[in-house]
Amino acid sequence: MNPPLLQVLVVEDDLGDLALVENAFADHSIPSTLHHVTDGADALAFLRREAPYADAPRPDLILLDLNMPRVDGRQVLHQIKADEDLSSIPAIVFTTSSSTGDIVSSYAAHANAYVTKPINLDDFDRVVIEIRNFYGHIASLPRRTSDAAST
Repeated sequence: MNPPLLQVLVVEDDLGDLALVENAFADHSIPSTLHHVTDGADALAFLRREAPYADAPRPDLILLDLNMPRVDGRQVLHQIKADEDLSSIPAIVFTTSSSTGDIVSSYAAHANAYVTKPINLDDFDRVVIEIRNFYGHIASLPRRTSDAAST
């Protein structure tokens, strides 16, 4: 039996960081599909399957930047974790900020993890691969668990 496809929503306004995340997920030992939006408003529309994302899959994992235009990651995290249908999706804050205030407020809003983006490209790649491996191989994810129970 093939492992299930890991659906990942990347909420990131920096296209350079997005390219680095895509590169780290390119290893096919964990089949995955990355979905990308550039701000929090589109992230919420994607998650709620609102236009133009009516056919969007439910992500298994959200990589969420904090500092974005329109609706920032803090607001998105609060809305995700307050929504009964979305709150079980692991949300990893993945940001350049190492501010204690951002870290504490993210965990207070029920972030599943807070990861500061490394500046060094090799470290950036390693960190994303570790996130991918943990959620792709080790963690039991809600959608995948319910899918397995229904088979």
